[in-house]
Amino acid sequence: MKTTNQLFAAMLTLLLLFSMSSAFAQDDSRPMYITVTKAHWNMDYEDFDMDTWKSVEKEYLEKVIKKNDLRVGYSVYLHQMTPDNTEILFVNVYNTWEDIVKANEKDEELAEAAWPDKDARETFFEKQRAYYSPIHSDEIYYTMPMAKHIPENNKKDLILYVRTSHWAFPKDYDGDEIKSLMEENFDVFIKDNSLIKGYYPHRHAWGSDSSQVIEAYFLDSLGDLDKMFDGFTEMAKKKWPNEADRKARGEKFGKYFTPVHGDAVYKLVAELSK
Repeated sequence: MKTTNQLFAAMLTLLLLFSMSSAFAQDDSRPMYITVTKAHWNMDYEDFDMDTWKSVEKEYLEKVIKKNDLRVGYSVYLHQMTPDNTEILFVNVYNTWEDIVKANEKDEELAEAAWPDKDARETFFEKQRAYYSPIHSDEIYYTMPMAKHIPENNKKDLILYVRTSHWAFPKDYDGDEIKSLMEENFDVFIKDNSLIKGYYPHRHAWGSDSSQVIEAYFLDSLGDLDKMFDGFTEMAKKKWPNEADRKARGEKFGKYFTPVHGDAVYKLVAELSK
């Protein structure tokens, strides 16, 4: 019986995720996948120097990442407020699942072209690897619509606030309802919010937690993070002045997500972006 119940639960999970995919169908105008590699600093590296690290990563960015057209986006983030101060995130954006594999293969070709001498190439990568622990983790996410894009000419090390919510897999799932609620949230709270410089929602595709729904907010400063939260309350009251309406909408939205969520804050290294 236990095996049957587990199988049913797995089938239900897949069905609900498929329904969510249908509700937020991909379009041809945006990339489909995001990979997030959570690396860790080598805290025992005695020659650690932030400026040297940036110069090494910038050299790799210019000679490999920017020349790899299969990587349509790339960015690096440093710990600000997370449980682990050694964290450093490397984020890549791809059009298709196949491009994830192809991009890594092309990286190797570009590296050989950039450092044709094998000894010189190995020396560079040894220098690069020295900054990191050998331990890392990877997640792959589907992009979702309703993104607000950071201006292409951004040169500022923006603050990244990451909210991780968890899908509740409701039995009375209604794709049209959740789509409408999330589109309304975007229009009311995010689209014209001057504090939010960028907003990127995405959800689990491959990794450790199939319930994850991630919202990535980009802001100018940590101070703007507090202002953003305060502003959300006022925006909600303005849009839905009747408290009963706000409560009813919250209950309707709440059935799709568990009451548990996580928060993390990072800082974009703007000069290491594609």
